[in-house]
Amino acid sequence: MDQTELLNRCRKGDELAWEMLVRRQQGRVCAMVFGYLGDREETLDVAQDIFVRLYRKLDQCTDADKFPSWLISIVRNACLDHLRRRKARPPRQDIPAAEMTSLASSSPNPEEQWYRTARRRLVHRALQDLSEINREVILLKDIQGLSLEQVSDVLQVPLGTVKSRASRARLELAQAITALEKGPDGGFPSATEAVS
Repeated sequence: MDQTELLNRCRKGDELAWEMLVRRQQGRVCAMVFGYLGDREETLDVAQDIFVRLYRKLDQCTDADKFPSWLISIVRNACLDHLRRRKARPPRQDIPAAEMTSLASSSPNPEEQWYRTARRRLVHRALQDLSEINREVILLKDIQGLSLEQVSDVLQVPLGTVKSRASRARLELAQAITALEKGPDGGFPSATEAVS
């Protein structure tokens, strides 16, 4: 079923179509939320809220071609709202950056799985060290695959700014990764941490 038909069926209250839409988008939504928040438990809570918002606002997106950018705007706004609330209240607990994880690789080789997980953690740790605008540019352009024009629309900044920020963001990310790799633990978690 193509995107236009799926969205039309969802708007008419078709529960199976809604379930299909959620299944198609949940991986992307969760990955993007995790990129902003860096916490697995919070990611699941915020992703659930995002799908509630999506359901309530689905009539606002009438062009199926613009649906991905529209959805990403909803995700971004929900994440920024959550981050503002997080700053306004003390955290439930301190979570060391080394404990941030992402989805495990499907590779059957445990050593390769550990290495990939460690690299992902390193990138997520480095992302948290970036300036807010640079982190968003990396998340939207390089991780979510949006075009520069789409990133410009989502962030509501001029295209030229996005272009210059994209280069600076990659450089800042590379420097952050290098700094973490040179740190006392080499930037990599222990084997126990990587697979937990």
